[in-house]
Amino acid sequence: MRKYWEISKTYMKTQLVWRADVIFNMIFTISKILFAYLLWGIIFQNKESVGMFTFHGMLSYYIVSSFLSQLEMSEGISNEIHERIRNGTFSKYIVIPAGIERYFMAMELGIVLFYLVFDFAAAVVWIYIFRIQFVFTTQWRVIVCAVLMAGLGMIFMIQLNYFLGILTLRFEGIGTFLMIKNNLVSLVTGSIVPLALFPETVTGILRLLPFYYVTYLPAMLFTGQCQEEAVRGLVIIGCWCVLMQSAIQNARKKYFRKYDGAGI
Repeated sequence: MRKYWEISKTYMKTQLVWRADVIFNMIFTISKILFAYLLWGIIFQNKESVGMFTFHGMLSYYIVSSFLSQLEMSEGISNEIHERIRNGTFSKYIVIPAGIERYFMAMELGIVLFYLVFDFAAAVVWIYIFRIQFVFTTQWRVIVCAVLMAGLGMIFMIQLNYFLGILTLRFEGIGTFLMIKNNLVSLVTGSIVPLALFPETVTGILRLLPFYYVTYLPAMLFTGQCQEEAVRGLVIIGCWCVLMQSAIQNARKKYFRKYDGAGI
């Protein structure tokens, strides 16, 4: 485990080189909250509540969901693997004394830990600027479930992006897969519109998908909503992680033996 922690620390230090990325990441977090404040401020002008949300409850949800979505940076994994395989340098990850998938998980952990402080600071600043009556649950069991669920959700996204990346061993390009994944994730994780505002039939279908538990449900739990779904959500996202790991193992056995390190 020590070697993976060293990988995480290396990537934490690496982020210091790309200072502009830190600034833009904070701007993206702030822009989401600002968009929510302007949009829902108009909608709530003559209303006490929309769905299960009050105005401050809605803003609290957007602050938490923006915080969680900005921490999820595993999209770069699929792009990195794709480019390495195509130009013949993926062998770098094969020869190092570490599991390839665990290497990328350690890399993601280092990046997340680095940005954690900055994203948290951006969220606190906007709570203060807009004088938001921040809604946050006080039940420690729900908080623990939400933290575990957010963690499993990030693990699933790492697995998904790793899986899509190694599909380059089978397909010459994975751009279509990435486009479908990115568009799907933007909608069904609830980062644009809370899924609670969707028709119940649609929400019921989304509960079967792993993306429901990546950002949306943890954000709802943190803000005191949907507490009855906490344990069930942990079980479902845990099962999806197991299924995705099985898919990764099958893909590795099938395609890695064909890789010769020469690129495409």
